[in-house]
Amino acid sequence: MTTATLTAAGAPPAWADGLLVCQQILDVTADVKTFVLAPTEPRLFRHDPGQFLTLCLDIDGEPVERCYTLSSAPTRPDLATITVKRVPGGHVSTWLHDHLTPGSTVWARGPLGRFTINQHPAPKYLFLSAGSGVTPLMSMTRTLYDLAHPVDVAFVHSARTFDDIIFRRELDFIAAASPHFRVRHLLDDHDEQLNAQVLRSFAPDFAEREVFTCGPAGYMEAVRGMLTSEGFDMAHHHEESFTFEPPPAAEPESGVGTGFKVQLARTGRTIECDPETPVLAAAAREGITLPASCARGMCGTCKTTLLSGSVDMHHTGGIRPREIANNKILLCCSTPREDLVIDV
Repeated sequence: MTTATLTAAGAPPAWADGLLVCQQILDVTADVKTFVLAPTEPRLFRHDPGQFLTLCLDIDGEPVERCYTLSSAPTRPDLATITVKRVPGGHVSTWLHDHLTPGSTVWARGPLGRFTINQHPAPKYLFLSAGSGVTPLMSMTRTLYDLAHPVDVAFVHSARTFDDIIFRRELDFIAAASPHFRVRHLLDDHDEQLNAQVLRSFAPDFAEREVFTCGPAGYMEAVRGMLTSEGFDMAHHHEESFTFEPPPAAEPESGVGTGFKVQLARTGRTIECDPETPVLAAAAREGITLPASCARGMCGTCKTTLLSGSVDMHHTGGIRPREIANNKILLCCSTPREDLVIDV
């Protein structure tokens, strides 16, 4: 049986920002729980609506990192909440559901991320989500409601069944209480799907709105295709996703002598990686799954130590200058300049 302990004792991970304590656990649906967290030291929890935390757990003696969007609003800064769906076979979500209890502590990094209305203020928004992708949009909705902003929001959420609608009661309450907010739930078991006809019916002025989308990769791909086919200006479309799966494997470069050798120090394996391919993608091409979440240099999940060699790294905030100075790299956005040895 897999066991896990939170890294509350001893020194924090090098990248951690602070220690959070679980204050309460709320059942949202049959397979979704909200974990209410608070800083262990007296202070307010500051974040932008839509940002995420990276949690660090210790499972079977190995560090495991996962990104979870904050479902709470920054207008209520004493506490932070993450809302987690139990994924069948999910290594971390299952453990959180089964073992995280009030009083447990966890190291966390963040808040991080640019998927937030603070980065894109607008008079009108369209929120599109599916499944647990509702969480960052719930943070945004709660914030707008708390501040009584006269911002027009049209929210379309897709779920499997009526009982699987996350935050259903609260969304319906806000819709009833606010003249500037409306919500529609689409249910798979009713053969209801988000499409151009539904979009035009619910939000005929969608072309004038700032669009935020979060959900499974297939859902977001369908949303992009729908908006593009409708002539939407995609500069006003923003999306977020954490799939916890390896990135698509890069196609091998043609020719000879175009790649470098990357040695995985812990396993002793060596892979080939050309100068244009991130190390994470090259590993996936060889059938090697390494810890990763966003695959965009943002979350820090794929951070490891570069033992030898040098890389070009183009990150988006998932690593700090002091970590880079200590030879840390993000595998998802690091391409080799020469042969490498990495601590994985």
